[in-house]
Amino acid sequence: MGWLAFGYFVSYIPYAMLVKALSSGVLPGTHGPVGGLVLLPAAAMGQLVAMPVFLAASGWWRYAGRRELMERQLPFPGRDAAVSGLFAALIIGTTTLNYTFAGVSILLMLLLMRGGVLIIAPVMDTLRRRHVRASAWVAVAFSLVAVGVGLGDVTGYRMTFGAVLSLAVYLAGYVGRFEVMSRVAKTGTVATDRRYFVEEHAAAPAWQLLLLVLGAALGQPQLREGFTTFLTTPTALGAAAIGVAYEALFVFGTLIYLDRREYSWCVPANRCASLLSGLVASYALVWLAGLAAPGSAQLVALVFALCAVLALSSPALAARRRCRLLFICGGNTSRSAMAESMARAELAVLTPRTRVRPLRVASAGLEVKRPGATMSDGARAALAGLDIPRAAYRRHRARPVTPVLCRGSAVVYCMTRAQCDQVAALVPGLDGRVVCLDPAGDIPNPAGRPPEEYRACARRIQASVHARLREHLGPAGAVPGSRRAAG
Repeated sequence: MGWLAFGYFVSYIPYAMLVKALSSGVLPGTHGPVGGLVLLPAAAMGQLVAMPVFLAASGWWRYAGRRELMERQLPFPGRDAAVSGLFAALIIGTTTLNYTFAGVSILLMLLLMRGGVLIIAPVMDTLRRRHVRASAWVAVAFSLVAVGVGLGDVTGYRMTFGAVLSLAVYLAGYVGRFEVMSRVAKTGTVATDRRYFVEEHAAAPAWQLLLLVLGAALGQPQLREGFTTFLTTPTALGAAAIGVAYEALFVFGTLIYLDRREYSWCVPANRCASLLSGLVASYALVWLAGLAAPGSAQLVALVFALCAVLALSSPALAARRRCRLLFICGGNTSRSAMAESMARAELAVLTPRTRVRPLRVASAGLEVKRPGATMSDGARAALAGLDIPRAAYRRHRARPVTPVLCRGSAVVYCMTRAQCDQVAALVPGLDGRVVCLDPAGDIPNPAGRPPEEYRACARRIQASVHARLREHLGPAGAVPGSRRAAG
């Protein structure tokens, strides 16, 4: 989530700069301010071109549903994703439009957009009966205070009918999009969430361009200009760049909202990133184009936004202080038991000279039929073949997973994606702390298989355990001989 928020922050800076520069007429090559409706067609075309490039480069287009057309199976959005794409298109168009109303404070519109979505988040969580943790409530409160403080820099509160209508459509788009997303995605299951992401992503810019074409066909003069004379000017390239920048913004923003955690957690993460990037963009335009600098109220608002970020980070920071790694499989007699033993053996090699923080390891099973059972013979033989000291596993006893065990662990490592989903369903609120031990894929159960299957499984687990310990311990966690053993 930290990297997604950082990506959103970085993507928002060029987007905000381009929109402000074009609407203010300070972009080199422009001949005065460009109206929002005029630049929207070129911006929509820019995103429509950038969208398939991203989906092809990432390879995520494979997650899309398929429909047969002329005896060929082609990617095609489902009904829910298409509806969500329509709502997303409304958000995309009005986001850009809201910065361009003549005589309406850009800062006022920005703060109203942020505050509106922050209020929508807990409402949607309540309607969907999604648990909202205390840290999320605190983050929402700090974020709203940041919005309120930021209003102190607004010099005029005049709102035109068009600005009010655009803001209403923007917020309605979020309500509709969040409702669909809650029903069909936001599960934490990669295939489900990626399919929604890809299909909505493909539908949104297409819907946006279709709506703009419809508006121009019905006689809207600025849209007609945007589709005709404006496209022949050099400024149209700057407007298209807005769409390209928004494509990156859309990717990171959607992935933040798709996180399994509640909207009251995800929205403050998104809004705080946009507040920070908005300030950076504003100061960049002060330096590059001589626009007015942000007022002191926005800097004070930044402090409250950072408090919101700290509140969002508090559960993860608390988990890191626990320093316990929990390994989970089915019966807790083979895979997770071997992982715990290997981690215990590797940590035992570390001496005080390494100056690493202490780590505790444990294991448990989701389908333990005989609590207290010893490790399987195949697993014991595989560990012995890897020279794992017997002291690391001789006292192992199978035990079932409990919420207390999971909540008290910094990270929960499962052997399969399905087990990650089971743990997340058993203990809500662990999002981000439940991952597969091997990022490359599931580690199959060797139970009932020949000894060579156990040995292959053990080698894979050992390599994964070694890599995970290095993540937690850093370079100091390089245990002599462990890399050789992992191979």
